[in-house]
Amino acid sequence: MNTTSGLGASVRAVMRRAIKAYRDCPDMVAYLQRHLDRMNEPLRVAIAGQVKAGKSTLLNALVGEEIAATDAGECTRAVTWYRAAETPRVTLHPSDAPPRQLPIDRRDGALRMDLGTDRVDRVVVDWPSQHLRTMTLIDTPGLQSISAEISARTAGFLSGDEEPAEADAVIYLMRHLHSSNVRFLESFYDRGIARATPVNTIAVLSRADEIGAGRVDALMSARRIARRYGADEKLRSLCQTVVPVSGLLAQAGRTMRQAEFAAFLELVRARRADVEAALLSADRFARYDGLEPDVCVDLLHRFGLSGVRLAVTLVRQGFDGAPKLAAELVRRSGLDELREVLTAQFTARAELLKARSALLALDVVLSRAVRPETQALVVEVERIVAGAHEFAELRLLSSLRLGSVKLPADVLAEAERLLGGLGVGSTTRLGLGVHATTAEQRNAALDALSRWRRRLENPLSSLALTDASRIVIRSCEGLLAEFAD
Repeated sequence: MNTTSGLGASVRAVMRRAIKAYRDCPDMVAYLQRHLDRMNEPLRVAIAGQVKAGKSTLLNALVGEEIAATDAGECTRAVTWYRAAETPRVTLHPSDAPPRQLPIDRRDGALRMDLGTDRVDRVVVDWPSQHLRTMTLIDTPGLQSISAEISARTAGFLSGDEEPAEADAVIYLMRHLHSSNVRFLESFYDRGIARATPVNTIAVLSRADEIGAGRVDALMSARRIARRYGADEKLRSLCQTVVPVSGLLAQAGRTMRQAEFAAFLELVRARRADVEAALLSADRFARYDGLEPDVCVDLLHRFGLSGVRLAVTLVRQGFDGAPKLAAELVRRSGLDELREVLTAQFTARAELLKARSALLALDVVLSRAVRPETQALVVEVERIVAGAHEFAELRLLSSLRLGSVKLPADVLAEAERLLGGLGVGSTTRLGLGVHATTAEQRNAALDALSRWRRRLENPLSSLALTDASRIVIRSCEGLLAEFAD
């Protein structure tokens, strides 16, 4: 269901009116214009998490190139933006000096950046990548870093209390469910438009290949744990879903080299008992004499011990070419599932999320610079927020996740789905397969509409259910209007 174009037009119009109203204040005009321009840019998605959660590695996997430094002490201490561009360029933005370009230095396929001793506000990496055209990725320094200043920089960037966050959405990496993760996710909540909604946050159970001491079936165990986390009442109220991903395995698969596949072939052809003994630990494999020492070290660095074990097992099972093996490693890493979730929850909602960010910025200006002539803008913003069905869906989804609106379990699941809680595509909302025909979708939407109208009209329905029914009915009507078109 695509109804956000009208919302986007309304938000752009009110932003232009505000720019005109504050034309005598250059700073506010520049601020508003920047947020208006932001609506025409790709969605901004920040990757956050504690130190060593695997943020930079996951970013590399999503882009398909090693452009984010994964070594502590490099650009992992600065907020780093990765944007689509025709030609590569790296720009350093010091806190107290003009921006300057850095030389592009690639070593062993990876991009290296020397930030020097400057206090850095941000680093902007412009890079020719198809994957960055729909989504600007922002790598943030680790939370709970040994440097309180670095941790505070990330927290402030994502959840500034006085300014709207510069990111439209967040991928939050955690190695396990800990109270510190919950506290951070709580701090990321907006205080304004469609307040306290988990719709712009996805949690990733990172480094999933290390669960269970890195067994070959570690990723299967990680999926079970992610499902359990996803059912946790508190976490459900803070994020959209939990996806298990091995960033290291995904990055290695997407950037696999022919020489690495040749090394795996050598391991498969060697005496099996010797190879299995070497793969009992990283130290043993580093000393394995069936390969050159630097090859073993490189495989451990690129794939991890569990990744090497899995790759050897897969080659034995018949994945007999580098492309086949790379594709299977990526599939098993969980990256494909994450990309599907990102498309369903972020990319498909991009216009809504950007409109939300723009209204938050406008709300800041209207509350700080109160003028008689801007009262009409305040009313217009309130009208947009109250009247836009997209925001009504977000508010109800949030209330359902928080438990402030109580519904029977089966009714709750259907409500979340029809409201777009699993994705905004019509087949997803209706619980149908992606190949469902228009007639099948129309019939499913009519059935859902009929059910929710009966709930609305039932005198025994609670007030919470009748209020929720009105919003769900509007979502069903929107689906039917789409099929009519």
